Amino acid sequence: MISPLAHIDRKARLGAGVVVEPFASIHGDVIIGDGTWIGSGAVIYDGARIGRNCRIFNGASVSAIPQDLKFMGEETTLEIGDNTTVREFATLNRGTVAKGKTVIGRNCLLMGYTHVAHDSIIGDHVIMVSYSGVAGEVVIGDWAILGGGAMAHQFARVGAHAMVGGGSKVRLDVPPFIKADREPMAYMGVNSVGLERRGFSKEKIHELHEIYRAYYNMGKNGTQAIEYIEASFAPTEERDYILKFIRESQRGVIRGR
Repeated sequence: MISPLAHIDRKARLGAGVVVEPFASIHGDVIIGDGTWIGSGAVIYDGARIGRNCRIFNGASVSAIPQDLKFMGEETTLEIGDNTTVREFATLNRGTVAKGKTVIGRNCLLMGYTHVAHDSIIGDHVIMVSYSGVAGEVVIGDWAILGGGAMAHQFARVGAHAMVGGGSKVRLDVPPFIKADREPMAYMGVNSVGLERRGFSKEKIHELHEIYRAYYNMGKNGTQAIEYIEASFAPTEERDYILKFIRESQRGVIRGR
């Protein structure tokens, strides 16, 4: 299961059934979970913590040191959850002293040439389409999708179940459950198709439509809209998550069309 043409550091710990193809390289303190496959030419650097049944394709660079001039060689990690696929030539950097780790969740798909910078947190079931990338300390919620070539500014956040259009520039926070596109980026409606596929009821999707109509289409400023939503909609997990996300935004959230 381990090719004699692969380089495996003595400090690396590999689980049962791990496959390492020819010319892959594993350096330093690395942990790889059971059943994971490492393709030819992939490079796994010190600090990688890779879960079970992952697939790391050729040319991927996993847990390389941060591309951050403030990095001083501190011990940090890059964590990848179970069942995540990292396609060709993706570049995933480990953390800095800021958070100590970069995290990519379970069941994610990071397509070819994607980039995840230091200290970013990528949730579960996230899809990053080819050539998309996130700068340092970005947070992407569960089930979010970044379209091809989308780029997220440092410290930006994308909420759960949001869909960001290809080629977009994520300068401000993208609230959960919505579609975002155009330049400058704007609210394009609720991500109804994605939510239906994930089992959200029509009633729940209607509730989300009404919440965002109140926020974006009633002529209120952000504070007024939040107060109106809180007074007009019964508490639900989704309503409360939206309000919390907007209130905690440091960069501000995207505007309507």
